[in-house]
Amino acid sequence: MNIENLKSQMRKGMLEFCVLLILRERPAYASDLIAGLKQARLIVVEGTLYPLLTRLKNDGMLAYRWVESTSGPPRKYYELTDLGTSVLNQLSAAWDDLSLTVDHLRNNQQK
Repeated sequence: MNIENLKSQMRKGMLEFCVLLILRERPAYASDLIAGLKQARLIVVEGTLYPLLTRLKNDGMLAYRWVESTSGPPRKYYELTDLGTSVLNQLSAAWDDLSLTVDHLRNNQQK
């Protein structure tokens, strides 16, 4: 069994939820999202993030706007749509349920 592969699959499953959580606070540029994920100890590279952002946008969960930059080309800032907020609320509820289940199983196994 490849534990690193299992851990990678767990992280991939949480990435969409984590991106939506970051965007709940404020619109963000892709590098801001990567920094926020890194700060939370979820390491993601641009090659993983950009396809996810495109998919979330195409699914109607994100919108973006261009903002002029003083140091280079304009930047694309992503923000949640109403649908994105609704999906985030549903994922948060699902996380709470899943977390309770896993905590229950982990705590019962330790006794």
